[in-house]
Amino acid sequence: EQALVLAPSSFGLQPWKFVVVEDKALRQQLRAASWNQSQITDASHLIVFCRRTAMDEAYVHQYAQRISEVRSLPVSSFQGYVDSMIKQAGSFATSDALQVWTSRQVYIALGFALSAAALLGVDACPMEGFEGPKYDQILGLKDTPYAATVVGAFGYRSPDDSFAKLAKVRFDPKDVIMRV
Repeated sequence: EQALVLAPSSFGLQPWKFVVVEDKALRQQLRAASWNQSQITDASHLIVFCRRTAMDEAYVHQYAQRISEVRSLPVSSFQGYVDSMIKQAGSFATSDALQVWTSRQVYIALGFALSAAALLGVDACPMEGFEGPKYDQILGLKDTPYAATVVGAFGYRSPDDSFAKLAKVRFDPKDVIMRV
């Protein structure tokens, strides 16, 4: 969870919410909305990564107040930065543009969570195979400024998992890394 809180985002705006699903009955409902994938109920930890569906001046001002509080600075001392963030928020002329931007930000946080899990020796499975609107309904997100974007299942593999002992199959570095 600390990796999620510390994940970077554009302008530092953190246009996300992370829903840690602990309730087993909710997980059963989510599994049905996830093409019955077992990781939803089998993983010891399940996190639904949600993106903001609205970005407005009020949200930017809320973040500016947090900067002021944490750094003991008056907002007036970084008003230019606040104005820049408001301009960026206003540049999303369509909800499609906002969805793309906030989704990318959420994937940055997902990357941090996956890296942190790997460093801790915890297995992780990022999942896009789910019905977002059903997740939003099940998790009570429908009337909030958040929407389910990607899911992360975390935990330790069962010793009986035959795939746990197999080598990871990745392309050779020379095939995926280009030096210029």
